[in-house]
Amino acid sequence: MTYRDVVSKKVMVWALVSVGARMPVAMAPLALVFLVRERPGGYALGALLAAVYVAGEIVGAPLLGMYLRPERARAHLAVGLAAGATGFTGLGLLPDAPAAVLAPLAFLAGAAPAAATGGLRTLLTGLVAQRAVTQALSVESTLVSAIWALSPVTVTGLALGAAPRVPLLLAAGLMGASVAGLWLLPAGWAANPADRDGVSMPRLLARGWPVYVTGAASLSVLALAELVLPALLEQRAIAVGWSGPLLMGLALGSGVGAILYGLRSWPWRLPTLSLVLMCGVSACIALVALIPRAGWMAPALAGAGVLQAGVMVTRNLTLREALPPSALAAGYSVMYAAVGLGYAATGSLAGALLRFVAPSTAILAGVGLTLLLTVAGATGEYRRTGSGSGGGRTVSGAGGVAGPEGAPISRGGHAEGGL
Repeated sequence: MTYRDVVSKKVMVWALVSVGARMPVAMAPLALVFLVRERPGGYALGALLAAVYVAGEIVGAPLLGMYLRPERARAHLAVGLAAGATGFTGLGLLPDAPAAVLAPLAFLAGAAPAAATGGLRTLLTGLVAQRAVTQALSVESTLVSAIWALSPVTVTGLALGAAPRVPLLLAAGLMGASVAGLWLLPAGWAANPADRDGVSMPRLLARGWPVYVTGAASLSVLALAELVLPALLEQRAIAVGWSGPLLMGLALGSGVGAILYGLRSWPWRLPTLSLVLMCGVSACIALVALIPRAGWMAPALAGAGVLQAGVMVTRNLTLREALPPSALAAGYSVMYAAVGLGYAATGSLAGALLRFVAPSTAILAGVGLTLLLTVAGATGEYRRTGSGSGGGRTVSGAGGVAGPEGAPISRGGHAEGGL
């Protein structure tokens, strides 16, 4: 099994739609800061608008994800993305409006399309054969890394070179274009509601809580490094301008890691592999806090990116094991919200700690908290699966989740490739 099995016209269309839907999400926080930074107290207002936008994502993802129906997912996603494009358009057209006007628009831009991540991921796995799911998720992770690496440069260049409103208008145009592109993709995916065994959606989604905890922890520790890195460089008497190249290396490492993850089979069960990778990410970030020179920080951050990409792919695969097909899109949306909540909580923690301790100490404290969350998530997963349940399952980059002999394991006879 190779990445050639993922390449198809439908997947290429999906990639274009995904860029249109996700790049505005990556652009939004920084674009909101640039939108109002020239006002009195503009940076504080920009931070507030960015926080409102993230709050919209955190609220919208689980609520809208639970109402995402497999048979009419395209229409649901189209409405959400169109509403999000409307929010971005309002922000771009009303840059001088009072905060009481901009805040609801920011919330709408964040909340309305928040279920798109889960829906698009489920659509992608339905476009490929079951044996190619790992490669498909690796491709998605690589695409997301590229989007997040490109977005800050795009926002900065357009806001300073053209006008502060331009990045938000571009975001609106991209999201609107993604709505049109949806009609070139399937209307949804096949899923039998009976696979829920009469369990309500909230209770069903609660089964995946260990996955959500570990997913939030994986991004939280990287968020801590990103947010504290400028202060850490100052502490080390290193030019703050190095933060840009260092963070770009982190993003590039994540993209490379996602590709490498899908190239081979891995010998451990998904929870075990995720735990090992998370410990590796935490170790890399701890090294960043301790290393005195930027030249050595770069490989540590790149290594963290490589390992974190593997964590996110294993999280998605583990969620596919924990939930039935009819609940996957909602589960992905809940994990998206959990990751956003973890990022927001980490930002608050970093800001609070920097008032009392050195940046390096703040990073190490965040790493400790991340390890606690990782252990909690891993313990929950082992209790959910049982020491013997699924114990032979390994992660196969060559063919999805495999049994002891490497043969693909079906989910109750359901053809995942037909979702």
